[in-house]
Amino acid sequence: MRIYNTMTRKKEELVPVTPGEVKIYACGPTVYNFFHIGNARPFIVFDTLRRYLEYRGYKVTFVQNFTDIDDKMINRANEEGITVKELADRFIEEYYRDADALGIERATVNPRATENIGEIIHLISTLIEKGHAYPTDDGDVYYDTHSFPGYGKLSGQPLEDLEAGARIEVGEKKRSPSDFALWKAAKPGEPFWDSPWGKGRPGWHIECSAMSMKYLGKTFDIHAGGMDLIFPHHENEIAQSEGATGETFAKYWMHNGYINVDNKKMSKSEGNFFTVRDIAKEYDLEAVRLFMLSAHYRSPVNFSRELIEQAKNSLDRLKNAKDRMEDAVKNGTDGEVGPELAELLEKTRQSFVDAMDDDLNTADALAAIFEMIRETNTRFSEPRPKKEAEAALRLFSELTGVLGILYKKDIIPQEILDKAEERQKARKAKDWKRADALRDEIVAAGYIVEDTPSGPKVKKA
Repeated sequence: MRIYNTMTRKKEELVPVTPGEVKIYACGPTVYNFFHIGNARPFIVFDTLRRYLEYRGYKVTFVQNFTDIDDKMINRANEEGITVKELADRFIEEYYRDADALGIERATVNPRATENIGEIIHLISTLIEKGHAYPTDDGDVYYDTHSFPGYGKLSGQPLEDLEAGARIEVGEKKRSPSDFALWKAAKPGEPFWDSPWGKGRPGWHIECSAMSMKYLGKTFDIHAGGMDLIFPHHENEIAQSEGATGETFAKYWMHNGYINVDNKKMSKSEGNFFTVRDIAKEYDLEAVRLFMLSAHYRSPVNFSRELIEQAKNSLDRLKNAKDRMEDAVKNGTDGEVGPELAELLEKTRQSFVDAMDDDLNTADALAAIFEMIRETNTRFSEPRPKKEAEAALRLFSELTGVLGILYKKDIIPQEILDKAEERQKARKAKDWKRADALRDEIVAAGYIVEDTPSGPKVKKA
């Protein structure tokens, strides 16, 4: 597999640190609110990366952190009159609820910053000992960016340029505008921990260095996140980690592109800021996942109702194709898999793998699946050998499973299933009036009933 490495700005062959294993760290959410549609993209993209690597036989360790202490969390907890931990606990549960609805698998580890304070303090102490960090007389600790010659290598900008856009805020005692906080002295009303520099709390960047190295080692394979994290967050992680260990931090850096809403940058001031929970009120989140995978992960995408409707229609096509294959299995004839279908399935699998091996090109991988169902829909419109339908369904389920789509199974209420059965009896008795009335009741409840060769099928409308 070849992936685009932000550090080298080119596609490179994935060669893991440990053969047969891939270790990934993906930046997770700050848990002070529901996560928004922009957050959803990296969560979906790198979940798909993990699924694909496992599909190719790698043992994957996937770490995604929860930032559970920062200014936004402290401010919201104070507004609500609760502790920061209570706020974090609540929104971590809400994160899992939305992530589950998007088909995102649970990480191997979801470490919290507040549960790794010891590791964070140890890392800061190491940086001070090695001359990369300095404490101030008021209890803050800063990273000295001038002490790390490689600072700016991920963003591709020299320190002088980065420094030109930085400034020292009131009350800060940095040596240089580009220096950043590793430890912040406690202020009244804030949570704090004891440290060699006094009571305080960690800065944002240091937690990811401490937790990634704790769970994945000094050098691991892939560090992933949104493009907006390249600078300063990921740049600072590199400086902290490599400053402490003297070794390469991550071999490959993967960053997904930005997301716009209705061709505008998403922002609360524009009125186009949507959480995933907001979108779930109107759309099936499985369609949102399919939408995100319909473009290459490094490309910018535009989120709009029109495009989500298109994704919903594409999802329906996939569901209908699966239904047709399942019916073909039930009604299949005797016989073996013919060479024509065998060739189609092998070509589909190879096209899918080639696309995914080319920097996780999910758009082309989906195209391979849709090309397959275009052929199989025609093929299974009439009775075919059962083994053919089974082979097609097996591959279809395998490939959609890698992409994490078609993971939801609609649960039809028993009352609706009973009405469908009663309608079928009315049709057999040629009581068309009763059959039509029952169909109308099913539709009014938000379901549709389709008459197929293997009997009626009930689906969510």
